[in-house]
Amino acid sequence: MNTMKFVKGCLLAGILASSPLVMAEEEKAAGSGPNPYVDCGIGGSLFPTTGWAAVTSNVIWDAGTTALTSATMSPETCNAKSVETAQFILDNYNNLAEETAQGQGNHLTAMLNIMGCNTASHSSIISDIRSDMTSRINQQAYDKQDLIGKASGFYQTVTTAATNSCSA
Repeated sequence: MNTMKFVKGCLLAGILASSPLVMAEEEKAAGSGPNPYVDCGIGGSLFPTTGWAAVTSNVIWDAGTTALTSATMSPETCNAKSVETAQFILDNYNNLAEETAQGQGNHLTAMLNIMGCNTASHSSIISDIRSDMTSRINQQAYDKQDLIGKASGFYQTVTTAATNSCSA
């Protein structure tokens, strides 16, 4: 039974990969939003530059429901730079927190570069991040958060601070 489900998933992935759903980014019409099977879900996160692999992964993993849900509920997360930034924050949270307190550092610079931020705007973005993170850290609930909660809050702070100066 599981083998049959896998085969059906692979066939569906192949069909989707050869269909108009799998367009290059520049071929998408303005305002058309992300392609859920290529840009979103687990496949979009794992294979941001290989469309057929993203489609295959999404279909095999959960028949594409996570991809469709993320495209519908939070299309802004269907962006390879956003996913890469979030993963970088999670992987480097302690360094980023320390460098944010200092107001500079290699990890902060790398994160802003991943996001496609204009180098001239780094200092103002970091200043905004510092301000918001100071407020977050001073909240009583902050100490009770796990790494994912802290990294998620940091990601929200960064994306808000970088809204007008970065391409991610």
